Amino acid sequence: MAMTGEKPREMENLENGTEAEPEIKYRGWKAMPYVIGNETFEKLGTIGTAANLLVYLTTIFHLKSVTAATTLNIFNGTTNLAPLLGAFLSDTYLGRYITLGCASVSSLLFSSLKGMLILTLTAAISKLHPPKCDQGQHCIGPSPVQLAVLLCSFGLLVIGAGGIRPCNLAFGADQFNPHTESGRRGINSFFNWYYFTFTGAMMISSTFIIYIQSNVSWALGLAIPTILMFLSCTLFFLGTRLYVKVKPEGSPLTSIAQVLVVAFRKRGLKQPDDPKTSLFNPPHHSSLVSKLPYSDQFRLVDKAAIRTPMDEVKPNGDAANPWRLCSLQQVEQVKCLARIIPIWATGIILYVAIVQETTFVVFQGLQADRHFGKSKFQIPAASFTVFAMLALTIWIPVYDRILVPWLRRVTGKEGGFTLLQRMGIGIVLSVVAMIVSGLVEERRRSYALHRPALGTAPSGGAISSMSSFWLVPQLVLLGLAEAFNLIGQVEFYYKQFPENMRSLAGAVLFCGMACANYLSGFMVTVVHQTTGHNGKDNWLASDLNQGRLDYFYYLIALMGVVDFLFFIVFANWYRYKGLEDGSEIALEKSNSKSSLVSTRTE
Repeated sequence: MAMTGEKPREMENLENGTEAEPEIKYRGWKAMPYVIGNETFEKLGTIGTAANLLVYLTTIFHLKSVTAATTLNIFNGTTNLAPLLGAFLSDTYLGRYITLGCASVSSLLFSSLKGMLILTLTAAISKLHPPKCDQGQHCIGPSPVQLAVLLCSFGLLVIGAGGIRPCNLAFGADQFNPHTESGRRGINSFFNWYYFTFTGAMMISSTFIIYIQSNVSWALGLAIPTILMFLSCTLFFLGTRLYVKVKPEGSPLTSIAQVLVVAFRKRGLKQPDDPKTSLFNPPHHSSLVSKLPYSDQFRLVDKAAIRTPMDEVKPNGDAANPWRLCSLQQVEQVKCLARIIPIWATGIILYVAIVQETTFVVFQGLQADRHFGKSKFQIPAASFTVFAMLALTIWIPVYDRILVPWLRRVTGKEGGFTLLQRMGIGIVLSVVAMIVSGLVEERRRSYALHRPALGTAPSGGAISSMSSFWLVPQLVLLGLAEAFNLIGQVEFYYKQFPENMRSLAGAVLFCGMACANYLSGFMVTVVHQTTGHNGKDNWLASDLNQGRLDYFYYLIALMGVVDFLFFIVFANWYRYKGLEDGSEIALEKSNSKSSLVSTRTE
């Protein structure tokens, strides 16, 4: 599945003296209901949303808002790190289909089910959670045993998420032919529609399931997602006959380690005058990984491909000992990863802003007027995240079906915007969202302090008379930021990672989210400990009216501005995979050439 369009695959194989591979039947969109449906039901089955888990921790377990937010950030961070192990097993040994199958059966149905079951029991059995607060709002915190049971359920949920998340996106994109124009456009649209259905599942969780949890029963509300997990597994296996199954070609991490070790051993060697012709470049045998040309960045690792009199070569042209001599292909794959890391790092700060929609936005909703118009119905505070999802859900089809075709004609770019441009727009929108969040919080707090209150929130603070619908603009901006940046990241990693590391590419996004969760938790802890001296509450006090949450939002906005400046530098410096000059112009020319060749050879 090499992503080159220069020659038909059969001709390349004959020239290399190898047997032609059987033709791959790409089913494209026909396989998507099973791939996307698997992830949709999996998401529906992960407790509803993280936002209502925050309410669960504060109302059922009586944790303070700062403690609950920190606990949630750690849980989300650990959940997003778990896919790294699944990605390694997929790319190295099992392949994406087997990994997804095993995850759907074992991790999803057993580990996650057990986690959901234990979490459900903590809500249903009174001895597994603290007693209700008395009328004087005096609350007893959880005992060590109760906390241990709660953390046990979290741990099992982490295991359940580790197998399916890193492979689903890459596996879905594998179903499209990357050598045809329609296939590449299918890949571009797939990432948008995947996120569309993913967000739709989150919207259902944030409305129907959260309503059951908040107004009917926590036990029932947590049992419903457990049933949905069975549907995820069943749907995946129903599409087995349609899937393209890419076989792994050994450990890509071993290859990376070999390059780093050999480059260090040969650090004293002189750089060759003409690296393109002087470096060790044996015949390319892989049918999965595309041949990469030499690039002049990170020339220090070029030394791993310098052949010395001590380095032996096999009759087929490969190095006898890859721990003493690496190929140019191996070196260029390491360079691909090194170029991606700075771009990946800029996404961490953006996700710190997005994290706030499931933490402190919920606390703002609890201390604002949540009535729907003049009716007595109150919108659950955790359900306000649905506005971010709604913005994303509406925007994706408009962008994919209306804007992209128009932008394609105007800019000449296959996706309308380049991937890096989309990611940059997302960072800007996240900064604007944090500034708006700060201004709205100032207004909410002013109403609470200077106007009659509507009651008392669970935190003990007064409920502001400001309508909670003032929170909608910031959530819409965060939803659009996510639509531009995170979807752009997913597509960027899939296309720019070496083909034998695409499961790892799927895990990298979750790894960035994990770092953002940990960073957000660290920031909350630092702000909690360093602000609010001289008898004043800290910025993130349990009663938001006594704190200054707006300052916290402005701090994140300032971090976002710095992050955007770094992003501009890294984006201008970035060189696209597989192109000698690496420019965006060359990328578009390469896509056009590939389309022409694939059309002639079909």
